[in-house]
Amino acid sequence: MKKLVLRTSFLFYFMLKYFEVTFIKGFSEMKVINKMEKLDYKKIGEDLKKGKLIIYPTDTVYGVGGIITNEETIKNIYKAKDRSFSSPLIALVSSAEKIEDIAFINEKNREKTEKLMKTFWPGGLTIILESKNIVPPIMISNGKTVGVRMPDHETALKIIESAGGILPTTSANISGEATPRSYDELDEEFKKRVDIIVDGGKCPIGTASTIIDMSGENIKILREGAISQEQIEKIIGKI
Repeated sequence: MKKLVLRTSFLFYFMLKYFEVTFIKGFSEMKVINKMEKLDYKKIGEDLKKGKLIIYPTDTVYGVGGIITNEETIKNIYKAKDRSFSSPLIALVSSAEKIEDIAFINEKNREKTEKLMKTFWPGGLTIILESKNIVPPIMISNGKTVGVRMPDHETALKIIESAGGILPTTSANISGEATPRSYDELDEEFKKRVDIIVDGGKCPIGTASTIIDMSGENIKILREGAISQEQIEKIIGKI
């Protein structure tokens, strides 16, 4: 009887140690970074350029992004979200100057576009413009326009800069689920689908960006969010 108890105890001990090691190993593979002030942006940039996906905070909501020069990475963003390829991604940029790398500004609307950028960038305004060839067709649903935004968030800007100054991004959630406004609102299943996770607490604005189409002759607000139509019309006149 004593031998049986002893053997059972040893078996239980080894099982416990096995599960402990397995759990710790699995946990260590999750790349959660808790301290924004200690982020290794060089390493993040290197990982992004290898095609890895990142969840990171912005001023509006949490985003998931990947390098613009790798079409497979763009596909993986869609796969992670269970998102239809008919819904385009937007490009977050680290500076207003980067807009010329990926889009054409309609000359008729140039003055108004530049006024909007000067007033609301960095901030919660996404501007739709005619895309350049650097933008993969899959990212814009084979269309001719791309949404561009410069977020008002220091960590986000540094992450975008580490990737080359342009980072295709969309909200960090499975399609159809709530958009995360804080790290705590991120879906646990969705976290498993990316390679890098940055914990930035709550997003300062917590509301999706406003989207305005400046690509053609007729200016249109496609989605009203962080910036109101009234605020926009104060800058460029009646839409």
